Amino acid sequence: MKISRICALLLLVALGSAMAVADGINDPKIIIRSASSGQIAMMSRCPPQGCTKVGLNFTFGVPKSGSGTLFFTNNSGVNWTSLTLVEKGVPAIDISCSSYLFPSCKTETLKNGAVAIMLATRCGRGGIRNGQSFSIQLACVGSSCWPGGLDFSAHANSSTPEPGTIAFMSTGLAAIVSRRKWWTKRPQA
Repeated sequence: MKISRICALLLLVALGSAMAVADGINDPKIIIRSASSGQIAMMSRCPPQGCTKVGLNFTFGVPKSGSGTLFFTNNSGVNWTSLTLVEKGVPAIDISCSSYLFPSCKTETLKNGAVAIMLATRCGRGGIRNGQSFSIQLACVGSSCWPGGLDFSAHANSSTPEPGTIAFMSTGLAAIVSRRKWWTKRPQA
């Protein structure tokens, strides 16, 4: 009897895992890459008319088909260490993202119901340099595409820290305060 319960539980866990993985496979995806004007392998290329020049804040829309690649050039005068894309049309849980330029990519539902896709550098690696061209690929995965005409707003180097960053900073601060209390309370020699 115990073995059949364990087997049933394992089957339920396996089925739930398969559904979660299958769901992630069919979610619309956003991919941020470096772009070039030449023919460098493994990079997206700007179209003949060039990439669209953008500043720290810009907007773009999803092509009617629900997928496509958009090309931009950072014309803000500064290097970008983060890029936040905000949209209101696809739930955060249904979005997958990857970036060769930003190693960290997370999604979060904002208080107003919009979704933020937050891309950031890690340990000083990655980002988009001033004058660098990049592409934003809006990909269909399986039968799931982005809604055509969905508008995005983009904000580079936004000063709003991620909730995980705040928690990490708070934990680190608590450790420092705790260590300082221990150091001041220790017996004097």
